[in-house]
Amino acid sequence: MWQRIDPGAAGFAPDLAERLDALIGEGRAPGLHGVVVARHGRLVLERYGRGEDYAWNTPLGVVDFGPETRHDIRSVTKSVVGLLYGVALAAGLVPEPGEPILRHFPEHADLAADPGRAALTVEHAMTMTLGLEWDESAPYTGPENSEIAMEMAEDRYRFVLECPIVEEPGKRWSYSGGAAALVGGLIARGVGRPLEEFARDALFAPLGITSFEWMAGEDGVASAASGLRLAPRDLARIGQAVLDAEVIPASWIADMLRPRVPTWDGFSYGYLWHVGPDRPEEPSLRRAMAVGNGGQRLFLFPDLDLVVAVTAGMYNGGEQDAAARAVLDEVLLPALTS
Repeated sequence: MWQRIDPGAAGFAPDLAERLDALIGEGRAPGLHGVVVARHGRLVLERYGRGEDYAWNTPLGVVDFGPETRHDIRSVTKSVVGLLYGVALAAGLVPEPGEPILRHFPEHADLAADPGRAALTVEHAMTMTLGLEWDESAPYTGPENSEIAMEMAEDRYRFVLECPIVEEPGKRWSYSGGAAALVGGLIARGVGRPLEEFARDALFAPLGITSFEWMAGEDGVASAASGLRLAPRDLARIGQAVLDAEVIPASWIADMLRPRVPTWDGFSYGYLWHVGPDRPEEPSLRRAMAVGNGGQRLFLFPDLDLVVAVTAGMYNGGEQDAAARAVLDEVLLPALTS
């Protein structure tokens, strides 16, 4: 359970709640469903709204959100999978990042016979630098989108691994739910049980998270790319565990959050986490970030010991980060006093 702390005692302006309410009331946080703010391991502020929502593409109607309401976190799921990999790696259950990935999918030996594919490593999947053809620019509603086509495939792993090679692996970041699926598959194979069961026992239960849902594709396999549903409070709890190196080994967190390949606007990608941007003039604002379609965000500010979880309903929209950006840049960061 979260312990609460007043904003002033957490180093924020005492009127933090009023500032957030004003932002929401003025309509400057479009589609906002929930905000949870924690600092120094304690709950500073949470706000919930009302709005139309979906579980993947299934309409849920208008939902009144609250502390216990589960919400799609979409591709924030990928970053949770990155944590699970570190836990499994510490137990010796999954391969090291530098190992060839096809070695662990022996049923696809025909693909491993291709030297280009044989060169693919676990790290290429975790950094989304596989060099395979993959396109998620279409809406997440049909097979024109590569992730949806994968979720409809008879064998998701073969679907990914046999995609055409378009460039040398390790050279360029290219967004890919298929990469996350491969990492999820490695975890499930290594631990000998479904991904969601391992997550429950190895991560969620130790953190006191008892309510979650993990959506699955047509093959019944939990989607490592986007299938997790959590309450925002529990999402923030996971973020705090990363800052505290609780359950997840500190050595893995350091590796996971090390910038490895540039993405956009000064950000880089680590192992299934976004890191940056590089702001030498504001070193305390270095951050790690997990990002999901619709405006789902988990921000970690290690130097500030600050965690911010945001859920929103701007799925497939052009202003998906508008609510989270406004909460951060117009309310939370300006309200910091220490």
